[in-house]
Amino acid sequence: MKRKWIMIGIGGIFIGTGINLFILPSHIINGGVFGISLLLKYLLGFKVGISIVCINIPIYLSALKHNRSYFYNSLYGLIVTSLTIDFLFPLNGVMDLPVIVSALLGGLTIGLGVGIMLRHNTCPGGIDLLAFLLSKWTSINIGFLIFLIDTSIVLIGLCVVGDRSLIYSFVTVGGVSMTAGLLTSFRSIVYLR
Repeated sequence: MKRKWIMIGIGGIFIGTGINLFILPSHIINGGVFGISLLLKYLLGFKVGISIVCINIPIYLSALKHNRSYFYNSLYGLIVTSLTIDFLFPLNGVMDLPVIVSALLGGLTIGLGVGIMLRHNTCPGGIDLLAFLLSKWTSINIGFLIFLIDTSIVLIGLCVVGDRSLIYSFVTVGGVSMTAGLLTSFRSIVYLR
């Protein structure tokens, strides 16, 4: 159990680092609740971590009805991730990378964090929790479900914000869904000597 909580914390650190070091400085959005929260940050100046919590409240209350274990694990993941994102905000602007590089590295870093959490039956945000539950019920790869949902949110972001540079967000979405999908597609790793 202790290992699980440590891994969830490590996943939160990867997500917080990816958002603050790569995504925010380049004004890219991620999908899911993160993407919605980033849109609120860009448009209205809201804090990302607090927005994530507020948006997730109805999603998590709904999850409580379906599976208490996923609810409690994911609530812990949500709190850790939200606090980590706001705590690591000073990383914003530390590196000045081309947008495409930030989009790719951000997607891979966030995907690593999401994948670590998903492997430990927890989620960092409501849309990931929704995709996680759908994956359990339908046996569809969670990375594919995350990709579908996140792509929709990026398309909405493109329409709302109207900034063509958000097209790079598709690279981020691809990186997150590919990395999370790979990390959750196998049950365990066996090392041969």
